Amino acid sequence: MEHFVRRRDLPFVLSFLLPGLLLVGVLTVLPVILVVQYSFYEAKGFTSGATFVGWENYVGTIHDGTLWTALGKTTLYAGGSVGLQMVVGIVIALILNEKFTGNQLVRGAAVVPYILPVVVVTIGWQWILDSDTGIFNDLLEFIGVGRIDFMSADWAMLTSIVLSAWTWTPFVVLVFLSGLQTIPQELYESATLDGAGPLRKLWSITLPMLRGLIVTILLLRGIWMFNKFDLIYLLTGGGPLGATETLPVNIYQTIFKDFDVGRGAALAVVTFVIMIIVMAIYLRLLGDRDASSRPRGRRQSKLDVKS
Repeated sequence: MEHFVRRRDLPFVLSFLLPGLLLVGVLTVLPVILVVQYSFYEAKGFTSGATFVGWENYVGTIHDGTLWTALGKTTLYAGGSVGLQMVVGIVIALILNEKFTGNQLVRGAAVVPYILPVVVVTIGWQWILDSDTGIFNDLLEFIGVGRIDFMSADWAMLTSIVLSAWTWTPFVVLVFLSGLQTIPQELYESATLDGAGPLRKLWSITLPMLRGLIVTILLLRGIWMFNKFDLIYLLTGGGPLGATETLPVNIYQTIFKDFDVGRGAALAVVTFVIMIIVMAIYLRLLGDRDASSRPRGRRQSKLDVKS
């Protein structure tokens, strides 16, 4: 009877799943297949004729120094941005978790950078940081520091990292704040009775209790920032002198400016493979650490029985 009910309900269930599966297939699976296909061809556009060249695009991409230079800049941008987001986001979440007057207003204000369109953010900050008329440079000149060209080759990457952290730190704040509210207050009360201070509570209670959440945030933010294109391209365009030419920007320029679709597709596939490898290593190391930290109760009980 149970088997009959399941078979009877199968068309009804598929009617709900099919639209979503079709949407995923058209918007996700099909583009990936096309990119992999184009990576084996030499093509100057998506509508022009293409010539099959096999692994030539991959060999050229791997031996080209541009790939590794862009990979280094991408790692610097993603690592610096995620690290800054985590540190600042956790600090702000800890402050907002405390009860004080106007807490709800401050929480709402903390989300504003996250909901602003990226175009608005970049245009606004370009105006603020302008070396000639920017408000921030006016302030630096007023206090005696002098004007700084934040879009120069020496400052462009740091500016991109800080601006990315300013934009997406609210995500870390919201997620970490929701996690803080799930920790039983009895743990903090017991720690207070034992004489533990705020830093000790943070290290011994808060961070261990939210370790899984922190790992998830690091993984998600790392993937997003590694693939981030819009902000850094709108802010600097990959320049000046290639100072901020990350892998997504390099892929865009290769395909849409150099009109080398095959090489750009191969570069995209290599980038995807690099991300998969890094994620696998990260999760493997995390799994080994979890396994080593678990108590070996069963093995201990067998030893007790033998003794």
